[in-house]
Amino acid sequence: MHQQANLSEEDLLNDLLNQEKQLMASYTTFISEASCENLRGILTNHFNQTCKDQYQVFDNMRQKGYYQPKDAQSKEVELTKQKFEQIKSSL
Repeated sequence: MHQQANLSEEDLLNDLLNQEKQLMASYTTFISEASCENLRGILTNHFNQTCKDQYQVFDNMRQKGYYQPKDAQSKEVELTKQKFEQIKSSL
């Protein structure tokens, strides 16, 4: 006899969110390794849609109180921006 797991909505959404994050990471690898311009375009379109899907799941979880990210302080945001600007300029 097969027992079915009873997952909560929060568990299901959390699993979906993690899957979307994994897809996004995979697409960045696939895009950077694709040598065919058409394939890169297709993968980029899929990546952009996955980004939108991931945000919808995240926002749904946030609205339901399942995911409560910490608001970044202005100083933290500025330091992060500076860090990435330094990385960008060193490339």
